[in-house]
Amino acid sequence: MNRIWTLFKSHPYIPNVVGYTTLFATADLIQQGVMGKAQDKETEQEVQDTLKTSIERFTVSKEGKTDDLTLYNAKTNDAGNQTLSEMQHVPQFHRSFIDWSQTARVALVGFCFHANFNYYWLRGLERMFPGGGTKRVSLKVILDQLIAAPMTISAFYIGLSTLEGAEDPFEDWKNKFWTSYKTGVVYWSTMQAVNFSLIPPAARTVFVGGVALGWTIFLCHFKQQKSDVRS
Repeated sequence: MNRIWTLFKSHPYIPNVVGYTTLFATADLIQQGVMGKAQDKETEQEVQDTLKTSIERFTVSKEGKTDDLTLYNAKTNDAGNQTLSEMQHVPQFHRSFIDWSQTARVALVGFCFHANFNYYWLRGLERMFPGGGTKRVSLKVILDQLIAAPMTISAFYIGLSTLEGAEDPFEDWKNKFWTSYKTGVVYWSTMQAVNFSLIPPAARTVFVGGVALGWTIFLCHFKQQKSDVRS
C-alpha cells in the first residue's frame, strides 16, 4: 500500500484524471440504470391499467341484456373486436438498455474539461493558499464556489449539448444553470471543506471525482428533463 501511495504521489496526474473520468462516466451509467428501471415500471403499470380497462369494458358490454338476440350478439362481437383492437395498441413493455453513446459523451466532457480543470484548479488553490486552517479552508471553498462551480456546471450543459448536436447548445444551460448552481452550493461547500481539510493534495482530484458521482447523477438526470426550468 505504501508503494502504491508513493507512486500515486510521484505521478498524481494520471490516477487523478483517469479516476475522475471513470467516476464521471459511471455516474451516467447509474443514472441510466435507475431511470430505465423507473420507466420500465411506469410502462408496465400502463400496460396493466390498459388491459384492466379493456377487460372491464368487455365484461360490462357482455352482461348487457336485450330481447333481440341478434342485436345482442352483434354488440357483443363489436365489443370483443374493439377490445382486441385496443389490446393490440397497448404500449409495449421494453426492457431498458444503456445508451453507450450518451455515456461516451459524458466521459469525453468529463475528461476534456472537468478532470483536467479540477486537477489544475485544486493544485493552484493549494499553492496560493497552502494549509488547512479554518481561514484558508473557508477562503478556498468560497473561491471554489464563485469560480469553479459556475465553470464546471456550464461546461457540463454546453459541452453535452454541443456533442449531441443541439440546435442551440446554450438552451439547457440557460434553463437549468441557476437551479443547478443553487442546488450544488450547499453540497459542494461541505464536500470541498472536507477535501481541503482532510484529503492530501495529491489525491484531491480523485476525491472530488468520488464526491461528484452523486452530483453528476443529478446533473445527468436533470439534463434529460425537457421542461424549461427558469428560476
